[in-house]
Amino acid sequence: MTEIDKDAVKTYLLALQDQICQALEQEDGKAAFEEDAWAREPGEKLGGGGRTRVLRAGHVFEQAGVNFSHVFGASMPQSATAHRPELAGRRFEAMGVSLVVHPNNPYIPTSHANVRFFIAEKDGEAPVWWFGGGFDLTPFYPFEDDCRHWHQVAKELCTPFGDTVYAEHKAWCDKYFFLPHRNETRGVGGLFFDDLNQWGFTRSFDYIKAVGEGYLSAYLPIVSKRKDTAFGQRERDFQLYRRGRYVEFNLVYDRGTLFGLQSGGRTESILMSMPPLARWEYAYSPETDSDEARLYNEYLQPREW
Repeated sequence: MTEIDKDAVKTYLLALQDQICQALEQEDGKAAFEEDAWAREPGEKLGGGGRTRVLRAGHVFEQAGVNFSHVFGASMPQSATAHRPELAGRRFEAMGVSLVVHPNNPYIPTSHANVRFFIAEKDGEAPVWWFGGGFDLTPFYPFEDDCRHWHQVAKELCTPFGDTVYAEHKAWCDKYFFLPHRNETRGVGGLFFDDLNQWGFTRSFDYIKAVGEGYLSAYLPIVSKRKDTAFGQRERDFQLYRRGRYVEFNLVYDRGTLFGLQSGGRTESILMSMPPLARWEYAYSPETDSDEARLYNEYLQPREW
């Protein structure tokens, strides 16, 4: 493998999208993904294209979106250079798989994962490249063993890459998926990393493969265990209320959403992560000692698993 093999990354990401879609369809047992292949028109601000796949109204999943995109442009957007100002003005190329799964049953958590590759280039200078990604879990009615399983898978996939990787990327995830205006995490975290190039191309590429494939091992056992749990209108209302937090984070803080919008990306694909239904309630407060209160009291601050 050459030092920077963009073709190998793209081939892997396309295969990962196929693998995840097939596994989610099999778990759902009813609905199938619909694909919307798209390409930018010549002369638009952002070049490239992708495959947007969305599963809707399934037996298990209310909506699941699994996107592949490969885009490029003449200059890095502001969201990508805010913490790397030295890259401003460079042309860029970005590719990745990003997914969000919104289940029907409130006892199944929402999940998110993505793996991505960026390269920024400037004539006369060496290219700057990096990988990023991770996965995180957003339960509504959490179970301790589900959360521990999620983090155990994360820890095991990190171990071959160094004894401190899980702790570092878990802490990064806890910090990234935090809503300051609510003083709470979006969920129970997982892994998050960015600017990964210090291991060299091959080892860094191997790590995003481990993260991409680890997602299914972390999530599907939880889905299988909880998908037949009985629930009523109270649980459904709380699920929709908590989905509002997901919307708040993605529209206010998420760098991927901002990158897509600022770079002139395809809006339907960027906002695929939004839940099909959500609700807000003024000054909501859960009943003391309720299952809803337990989410706030025990799970929405960083903790060790």
